[in-house]
Amino acid sequence: MPNAHTRLKTTRPRNVLRNPMAKIAALPMILTALVVFIGCSGWTVYYSFTKSRMLPNGDFAGLSQYERLWSTPRWMQSVETIAIYGVLALVLSLVLGFVLAALLDQKIRMESLFRTIFLYPYALSFIVTGLVWQWILNPDFGIQEMVRRAGWDTFAFDPLHNSSLVIGALLMAGLWQGTGLITVIMLAGLRGVDEDLWKAARVDGIPAWKTYVFIILPIMRPVFATATVLIGAGIVKLYDLVVALTQGGPGISSEVPAKYVYDYMFANQNLGQGFAASTMMLVAVLIILLPWAIIEFGGKRRG
Repeated sequence: MPNAHTRLKTTRPRNVLRNPMAKIAALPMILTALVVFIGCSGWTVYYSFTKSRMLPNGDFAGLSQYERLWSTPRWMQSVETIAIYGVLALVLSLVLGFVLAALLDQKIRMESLFRTIFLYPYALSFIVTGLVWQWILNPDFGIQEMVRRAGWDTFAFDPLHNSSLVIGALLMAGLWQGTGLITVIMLAGLRGVDEDLWKAARVDGIPAWKTYVFIILPIMRPVFATATVLIGAGIVKLYDLVVALTQGGPGISSEVPAKYVYDYMFANQNLGQGFAASTMMLVAVLIILLPWAIIEFGGKRRG
């Protein structure tokens, strides 16, 4: 009788050859991803070690571009901004998304309408979102003016021109647009939980909050992992919202890495510095993706 190792060897080639037409159909996409993503990423990393200015050149510069990058106040400010924004956006998106999904999961009336309302901002581009929130936060006709007309003449709320509050403005706009998607993802995860678990928890007299914390959340770990990757990738490449809402100001207080890359590559015509900053962003993305890949595929392989 063949052992498990022998059976695994005999079934593995069959799995590789299963659905050959589907694999052939996926080849163009796979090749495009390999050429565009891996090829262009390698090209960027290579030229980040050169003295490229307006055009790429092969004059090797060692780590000088990276030394200059990490000694530039503007880059350090962009890293600080994206770190603060990233932590707050990640935590608040997950918390708000789960809470809203839990409320929608109570079989409320007009659930489809609420889902549409929550998800609608995600259909807008970040440029539109930035312009909308620029109007909302404008002190001349936005929130500040509306509150003053209501009777509070001394009320002041102008985060777009306050370096200590501008990240809050970015956060409000970002959460307004992105939380709806996380809510829908969480709701799909909640709908996938076996109803018998809820019935057993109610029979045992377990409070609803304990059921969510100790039963539902562990079950939804893959959902949270997927949502975290989506949020993290969006945080790293944050650019158009900043351009539309603050232009990196006041001063450089809302500067982000993607804007730094764009300005150095196209406005300042310093490709080497832009490539070095791009490489740092690539490293940040890999730091986000690798743990998720290990959890997802490592868990499946163990299973």
